[in-house]
Amino acid sequence: MTAAEKQLRLLDWLRGQGKVAVAFSGGVDSAYLLWAAAESGADTAAYYVSTAFQPAFEGEDARRLCAELGVALRTVAVDVLAFPDVTENGPRRCYFCKKRLFTAMQSAAAADGCTVLCDGTNASDDAADRPGMAALRELQVASPLREAGLTKAEIRELSRAAGLFTWDKPAYACLATRIPTGTAITAEDLQRTERAEGYLMSLGFRDFRVRLFGGAARIQLREAQFPLFLQHREAIVATLRQWYGAVLLDGEVRP
Repeated sequence: MTAAEKQLRLLDWLRGQGKVAVAFSGGVDSAYLLWAAAESGADTAAYYVSTAFQPAFEGEDARRLCAELGVALRTVAVDVLAFPDVTENGPRRCYFCKKRLFTAMQSAAAADGCTVLCDGTNASDDAADRPGMAALRELQVASPLREAGLTKAEIRELSRAAGLFTWDKPAYACLATRIPTGTAITAEDLQRTERAEGYLMSLGFRDFRVRLFGGAARIQLREAQFPLFLQHREAIVATLRQWYGAVLLDGEVRP
């Protein structure tokens, strides 16, 4: 089945769902899903969860796209740092976090009269490697991109054809993923991660991570961006040393 045929299947499904709530992160997949819901003619609303785990630019992108599509955006605030099963950062941290975030979105969507809550999980996502997906199944959150068989590459291409500015946006996992499993998550560590990654973005870096490694910043880059790092090395080290004890460039692991 071609990507265009899968898109038609997706639009048909969305058209028959009544009032559709889209869990909207501002990323590639949920942006395309939101466009598809609006394109299908379904009564559509977007729900963005604001937490300490989301950087400010994700919320800005969410607001921008909703304005471009003419879709109402509702922001749901959740204090994820109030839950020990999240902040302890054990192996099931993502499950506990997703359960709370999507429960909050479901409540808000139901109060607004929505009949279904959809997320942007696609056919390229490995359910076995994403513990948060178990929470979505338990809450009966629909994943129409996955059900339609749409892969990440197809979603990017369809998004480009639809004129969405998110079509080539790099994947961006939440800030909590920068902190090693078993290391407690604090507001301070999340804030310094956001500042460090925001600084590197301002220099032109894309598709990278700044991970906490002891008290050091462990920068993971694509090989193609090593020259950019070398060009700005002194400034990067000086800036990140404001927030970290050391700055390390990871020559092996990639985002």
